[in-house]
Amino acid sequence: MSSFYTYLISSLPLLRFGQPPPFSYVAFLEECAEFIPAEDFKALSNPVDPTHLPLVKEINCFEVMLANELVKIRAASRKVNPEKYLRPDGYAGPSIYHIALSAHRNPSPLEAERYLDQERWNYLEEKSFGHYFDLEVLIIYAHKLLILERWERINSAPSRSLLEEAIRQR
Repeated sequence: MSSFYTYLISSLPLLRFGQPPPFSYVAFLEECAEFIPAEDFKALSNPVDPTHLPLVKEINCFEVMLANELVKIRAASRKVNPEKYLRPDGYAGPSIYHIALSAHRNPSPLEAERYLDQERWNYLEEKSFGHYFDLEVLIIYAHKLLILERWERINSAPSRSLLEEAIRQR
């Protein structure tokens, strides 16, 4: 049975895409460490490790499907075989293809990245349905916080080269 963290979760500030994060991911982990058991903290401190929760596996699957669709679209435009760049995944479906195609068609790489992160955010919002005060909410919050931190780094980059490096790290 899943544990509930009503007071911890209700005390967290609301995250909004496009706004600065209220605190860092590290500060979030430090706050959570005091209130959740070690096993749940382990899952929270590595929000991409699918061994802890089915939700994390679903999020990772979404990321792989999106990356694969981007590879296929970019390879087609360059007339290159995408097979060696693809990672194993399930059926991506038309919505993932549409997201990848919309990002690829954007003339601005920065706006394409913003669009992809907005779609990731939307996916996390969908996954939060039915979860209110459980560990899954904290995992989703962590993923959202990491997205906001990434954009904070991009927005505060002192030069174009740092901006391009931040985009490449994603």
